[in-house]
Amino acid sequence: MKRQTFGYTEVSRHETPDEHQVSGIGDETDDLMVADFREKLLDEIDLTELSKLDLAQRRARLERVMTHLVASRGPLLSSRERTALIRRVVAEALGLGVLEPLLSDDAITEIMVNGADQIFIERLGRVELAKEKFVSNEQLLQTIDRIVSTVNRRVDESSPMVDARLRTGERVNVILPPLALDGPVVTIRKFPRPFTMEQLIGGGTLDATSAAILGASVRAKLNILVSGGTGSGKTTLLNSLSSFIPERERIVTIEDAAELSLQQHHVIRLESRPPNVEGKGQVTIRDLVRNSLRMRPDRIVIGEVRGGETMDMLSAMNTGHEGSLTTIHANSPIEALSRAETLASMSDLDLPFAAVQEQVNNAIDLVVQLDRGPDGSRRVTEVVLLTSTGRDPYRLETVAEYIPEPIGADRVVRGRHVTQALPQSFVRRLQLAGEQLPAESSIQPDDTDGGGSERWP
Repeated sequence: MKRQTFGYTEVSRHETPDEHQVSGIGDETDDLMVADFREKLLDEIDLTELSKLDLAQRRARLERVMTHLVASRGPLLSSRERTALIRRVVAEALGLGVLEPLLSDDAITEIMVNGADQIFIERLGRVELAKEKFVSNEQLLQTIDRIVSTVNRRVDESSPMVDARLRTGERVNVILPPLALDGPVVTIRKFPRPFTMEQLIGGGTLDATSAAILGASVRAKLNILVSGGTGSGKTTLLNSLSSFIPERERIVTIEDAAELSLQQHHVIRLESRPPNVEGKGQVTIRDLVRNSLRMRPDRIVIGEVRGGETMDMLSAMNTGHEGSLTTIHANSPIEALSRAETLASMSDLDLPFAAVQEQVNNAIDLVVQLDRGPDGSRRVTEVVLLTSTGRDPYRLETVAEYIPEPIGADRVVRGRHVTQALPQSFVRRLQLAGEQLPAESSIQPDDTDGGGSERWP
């Protein structure tokens, strides 16, 4: 039995043979058989009647029809081969074809389609070549069309790149020829559903003391910036941090492709929209941030800032919308603040550098840095408090950090989480909000720089 988590172990899966790739089903000859039965299946069903059913009812109806077709017109197959054939044909007719078994495998966190005949997967943090492949680029393009059409987006030669999502929340990026030279490329990022903070602690992503400090900070309405590289787990941690938001508060989430899965009831989910075929109708993240300020939010949660909307987010944090959460691509807390400055300067406001730095200083309270190790594990490597104000140079106080050990021959990352002494001003702010710090944390005797502080001009 294997247990798999966000870089660690958690969801139980019995080690059973792959029912989607059994003997006799999967080579070129049987791909033609699947295509033939798919056509027969579509001839046998009433598409108008089928469209009135929900997804589960459609799948059950198609499986019943396919069972009859295989029994009456199919070749002589074992029970196991017959079941695999039925599932593959239904997946082709209703789902995403050869991607279905990969999407249903909880151990897989990323699916990378490099043309029709090459699919790579990330399993338990390691990339490997999958057995599955598409019959042709045409079949792959049909699958791409099903994905993007469900979220009212399009992709073709005139608009060969698109970001989309599946109904179950997975993020999808597509790029087509002529930009992709070797055929259509699809990248699917799967998000575990959802991880609680206790599960992240159990998996070693962070320790209980750091989690308690972050939880108190969210409840006390500190503005938090989650920083990290691609695939480091920013969205997963953002989901977990959002669980500390009180149930009574009104939350507005803003994303390019909806990935967040908040557990509260009073959540308004907004998603940007690309331009239509005439180049009109685009709604950007920035438009949504501006509109959200008129929606009486208690919290604004932005999936990721990557443009001029950063200035609108900073302005919102500074004008009565405390407790906002967002993520940013950066390799360290200092780089996260520098990148926030750069992105904020991309707005149409012609502000001097010092004014932008003042906005960042006054808006951001905490920066949480995530890193992904060579073994595929994701960890919170640093939690820093931004103690500078106004137009002062950035001053960072390290609240918690992960101290790694040298990596051995097994390439497994080992280390320990350490909590630093907390500045009195930080402790005081939490106490005024009614939050108590964990007993393990200590307090600095005054507000001077601690040993973990860092300055940046």
